[in-house]
Amino acid sequence: MSETNHATVAVTGVTGALGSRIAARLADHGVPQLLVGRSPDLMPKLPGAQRRGPAAYADASAMRQALEGASTLILVSGHRTGRRLEEHSTAVEAAIAAGVDRVLYVSLVSAAPTATYLNARDQWLTEQFLAGAGIRHTVLRAGFYASTPAALADEAFVVSGPVTTGRAAFVTHEDIADVITAVALDEGPRSEHDGATLEITGPEALTLDEAVSRIAAATGRPYRFETETLEEAFARRFRLGMSGQQIETWISWYQAIERGELSVVTDVVPRLTGSPATPISDAAWWPEPNTARGTAELRRERS
Repeated sequence: MSETNHATVAVTGVTGALGSRIAARLADHGVPQLLVGRSPDLMPKLPGAQRRGPAAYADASAMRQALEGASTLILVSGHRTGRRLEEHSTAVEAAIAAGVDRVLYVSLVSAAPTATYLNARDQWLTEQFLAGAGIRHTVLRAGFYASTPAALADEAFVVSGPVTTGRAAFVTHEDIADVITAVALDEGPRSEHDGATLEITGPEALTLDEAVSRIAAATGRPYRFETETLEEAFARRFRLGMSGQQIETWISWYQAIERGELSVVTDVVPRLTGSPATPISDAAWWPEPNTARGTAELRRERS
C-alpha cells in the first residue's frame, strides 16, 4: 500500500461492477474515500473509506452533504431514466457546492448527439454540461464491457442480436478501473488529463460472433452467437416482457456495433496503466446468462 498522502476521492456506483473495482483499487493505494450512493448498507467495507448516503444523483441536498470533504468526484454514469442529464448535472452542481475540485466522469465510447446507441446520447449531454460547468474534469469514455455478451446469453448460452459484421473493441471492467484509478492518482492543482476525453478500449475490435466464440473457449461453456433480423429481435424481447424502452435501448446497442461506432481501438489502457489492454478471452470474470440489465429484472420478477 502506498504511503503517499492523498486527497479524498468520492466514488459513486460502488455497489456495481465498475464502481466497486475503482474503490478497491483506490483503497489499495491508501486513498481516503467517500463511497456515495443510495444504499450505504450494500457498499463494500474498505480501509480508509466512509460510506455516505442515502444520496441519489437527483437529490441535490443529499449529494452535497455526501460529498463534503472530497477533492475529486468519480461520477459513474447512472442508468437510463429519461432524466439522466438532469440527474448528472444535479450531482455535479452539488459537488461544486461541496467544494469538490475535479470531476472524473465515466461516459461511453461513441458518445454523440446522434449516436446510434441511445445511452451514448445521454452521455454526450453530460459531457457538454461538464464542459461549461467551470470545474476541472476528465471524460473517461468506456468501451462496451467484455462481460456483456455472456450476460446477454439465454439458458442455452445463445446470444442473439441484429448484427452481422460490425465490430466492437470490448474492454474489461478491470482495465477501465485501472485507467480511472491512474487518472484519479494524478493529483495536484493541474493534470495533463484536465479537459481531456480518454476513450478506453480493448486491444482489438471483434465481431459478436468472434467475441462469443472466445468467451466459449475461455469458459468451456457452449456460448454461440446467432444473428437476428430487427423484427425477430423485437418480437423475442417483447415476448420476454421487456418494456419498449428496454427493447429500443438493447436493439440500438447491437445497431451501434453493426455500424462500426464502437470499433475504435486506442492506446489509453497501455499508456496510462503500463500494461497491455486485456483480450476478451482473458477477462477476469464472466456473469451468468440472463443477467444483462432488463433481462435480469424480468427474471427476478418471475422468481
